[in-house]
Amino acid sequence: MDLLSWIDRSFQTDARAEPVRPDTRQRKRSRGQNAHVNRALVTGIGGQDGSLLAELLLERGYDVVGVVRPGAGPYDNLDGIVDRVELTEADLLDQGSLERAIAAARPREIYNLAAPSFVPASWERPVETAEFAAVGATSVLEAIRAVDPAIRFYQASSSEIFGEPRETPQTEETPLAPVTPYGVAKAYAHYIVGSYRRRYGLFACSGILYNHESPRRPLDFVPRKVAHAAAAISLGLQDEVVLGDLDARRDWGYAGDYVRAMWLMLQQDEPDDYLVASGEGHSVRELVQTAFAHVGLDWEEHVRVDPALQRGKAELHRLVGDPSKARARLGWQAELDFEGLVRLLVDADVERLQAGVATRVDAP
Repeated sequence: MDLLSWIDRSFQTDARAEPVRPDTRQRKRSRGQNAHVNRALVTGIGGQDGSLLAELLLERGYDVVGVVRPGAGPYDNLDGIVDRVELTEADLLDQGSLERAIAAARPREIYNLAAPSFVPASWERPVETAEFAAVGATSVLEAIRAVDPAIRFYQASSSEIFGEPRETPQTEETPLAPVTPYGVAKAYAHYIVGSYRRRYGLFACSGILYNHESPRRPLDFVPRKVAHAAAAISLGLQDEVVLGDLDARRDWGYAGDYVRAMWLMLQQDEPDDYLVASGEGHSVRELVQTAFAHVGLDWEEHVRVDPALQRGKAELHRLVGDPSKARARLGWQAELDFEGLVRLLVDADVERLQAGVATRVDAP
């Protein structure tokens, strides 16, 4: 018995859970009565994806409410829009606080982007990863059922759910085979979204997003680490960068393109899951070559490999996604390719570092 079947069977053993399967017409009528058409609630709004999505929604005329953890912050990624969004405190692991936040916000759409996103750290904090990525998603779904089942829901899934895939490239039909604690937790969330969609008729979608980057990523992430190093070395601020496996491969895209796909998923007539990727795999070596060439440097003179930074058997090499379904049904198309993404990252760090140097020079 697979996990999806087990989840459905578990629901069926609960005599209190009556099947609710509203058809599309019922969903549309209910949505018009109970929710503000252009109002969205975003968990994880302070992160890369959350802040970029909030900007996109504001551009489209939405009122945006961001859910933040009590006592968390500051949120540097929101500096440009902090006076245009409403922030409310809620705990993903406290369903009651989520219900209150949703009831107060009255959103048409909810985007659940709140979860640890740095995959290697999931080995260090597997319980926390499971709580926020798996239990947190379930808590949001239950809160939606309790407050307004007509709300449209987006769940941030991940290419990590495929782990060591049986096929390359992967599609929405590729069997899940997660390897990391992060991937396992995301696989649970992915399954539970499908189960709630089938069992309760919720408009719930999972976006299986492959690696997507922007200048808002922390330096822990390899593309940003490489871009920052290339920029700093070109400005004479450091001499080298230490990396792990240069042969590791990923399907990298631009986060600004990918949040657009999230929004498109919730504008469809029927809910479904979609894979969002560039369709191309690139090695860390290619990433390094492109970044250093952009600032006129020979990468081999500045990159040192440390085996201690390599993941070993946990490293994944075959994760490349096929976004054909998203292109055909959503009309989605990436606007920035791999080389353009790397140049964007490097240029942003050059500008950021130059501004920092100028500030220090001008300081009394």
